[in-house]
Amino acid sequence: MATVCITGSTGFIGQHLAQTLGSFTEHKLMLPVRDIQSCGTAGDITVFADLSDITEDYFAKNSCDVVIHLAARAHVTSEYLTDPLQEFRKVNCHLTLDLARKAAAAGVKRFIFLSSIGVNGISNLKPFKVTDKPAPVESYAVSKLEAEIGLLEVAKSTGMEFVIIRPPLVYGPKAPGNFGKLTALVKSGIPLPLGAVNNKRSMVSLGNLTNLITTCIDAPQAGNQTFLVSDDYDLSTTTLLRMMAKATGQSLLLLPVPVSLLKIAARVVGKQGMIDRLCGNLQIDIEHTKNTLNWRPIVTVQEAINQCFSKD
Repeated sequence: MATVCITGSTGFIGQHLAQTLGSFTEHKLMLPVRDIQSCGTAGDITVFADLSDITEDYFAKNSCDVVIHLAARAHVTSEYLTDPLQEFRKVNCHLTLDLARKAAAAGVKRFIFLSSIGVNGISNLKPFKVTDKPAPVESYAVSKLEAEIGLLEVAKSTGMEFVIIRPPLVYGPKAPGNFGKLTALVKSGIPLPLGAVNNKRSMVSLGNLTNLITTCIDAPQAGNQTFLVSDDYDLSTTTLLRMMAKATGQSLLLLPVPVSLLKIAARVVGKQGMIDRLCGNLQIDIEHTKNTLNWRPIVTVQEAINQCFSKD
């Protein structure tokens, strides 16, 4: 049994992870939060005005073994910021490394960092592998890569193990971000011009990601490794929308508009990035993750999508 500190335990991923660890494992949980009112999870809850206020003593007095760092600046509209990258760096890089140094100084054995597949890039012609050279495009992913590089240096200088996990789009009940936007579109019942999109995209369900993180708490072979994660089953946007509609019981009209026309229209209205995500390929090779950890996704895509809407 380990003492595990989870940052971001009130977030979409953090709530599910804390509930899973609290209910199905014997790990002792440390949950630093900003607002105790938003924390409905089991564990030792401590309120901090900001995560930067977490001290070395906080980890030491609780005999913390593992830190799972989920807190991040994400799902933020950055177009109106003077320097978006700097704002992402403050939280995703500088705060992460400050926390890692404090954890190492307190004797924490392992630091698990939730990064992003965006570190590899935003699209591909062949599946991303963990050995590929990083090629982040967006500010969020750049800040995550800088944190990864810094964590390697902290690990080398202190002996604390790191584990880096790079997920693609994470989906589940009440998911934020792009999956939440797609959910709203499906439920609206309006015709969508996405019936001819034959791309392939990797995603990961909340249950599968949480299971991988849980595996990395104890697995000796996870130490000082970077893992890519997905459901190990890729979908086209058209197929995903049809699966979502079926799960909701919603009728859905998908118009077979050629992707070339969608891209032209997107350029005209300044939404090229959105269409690239909807129509482009982003596939992930998770063989290294499966082989190193002897791990497999525990939930199928169809099961996970059904779970997203089971309480609607």
